[in-house]
This record gives sequence, C-alpha cells and structure tokens, in this order.
Amino acid sequence: MLITLAKAAETANGAQAGGAGLLMFLPLILIFALMYFMMIRPQKKREKEEKKMRDNLQVGDELLTIGGIYGRVISLKEDAVVIESKSDHSKLTIARWAIQQNLTIHADANEK
Repeated sequence: MLITLAKAAETANGAQAGGAGLLMFLPLILIFALMYFMMIRPQKKREKEEKKMRDNLQVGDELLTIGGIYGRVISLKEDAVVIESKSDHSKLTIARWAIQQNLTIHADANEK
C-alpha cells in the first residue's frame, strides 16, 4: 500500500509540473498571437489591396509612382506600365510594383 501511495504522489507531481510548463509558455504564445494580429495581418491586407489596385489599372488612369512621378497610363504590359509624365510629356516605362497610388476614381470604386 505504501508503494501505491508513492506512485500516486509521483503522478500528481508530474501532472503539476506539466501544467506549470504550459503556463510558463502561455505569455510567449500570447505575445506571438498579438504580434500576428497587430502587425502581420494588417500588412498582408495592405499588400493584397495594393496588388488589386495594380492589377486593375486602365489606360488613361492618373497615377503616382514610388519615386514621386505623376503620370498617365499610356499602355499596359504584363510586368510593366508605360506612363506619360505630366510635366514634359515624356514616356517612361516603369515596373508595376513601382506604382504607389492610382489617382483616378472609377465608378466601380464608388459603388463599394
């Protein structure tokens, strides 16, 4: 009977030690969850909206590049866009990823 009580005590101590280990990692898990919802998720949402904006460009749209150049879309290619600058009407070929903002408001954007 003494051996059974000793085994029961060891089992109870082992269960408490396992629970304490989980409680020790709980703050760390909460910090990672908070970082995901405060930093990573909004960044992915922003990237998704930017990709949608770049994919929905049309000829004639006014845009702003990452470098600060204002222009109008002349033609669209797969990975590049040809724009005409506002100041001297020169044509520039830029990558799609270099477009920061579409300044033209379309009718389908107003419906949302």
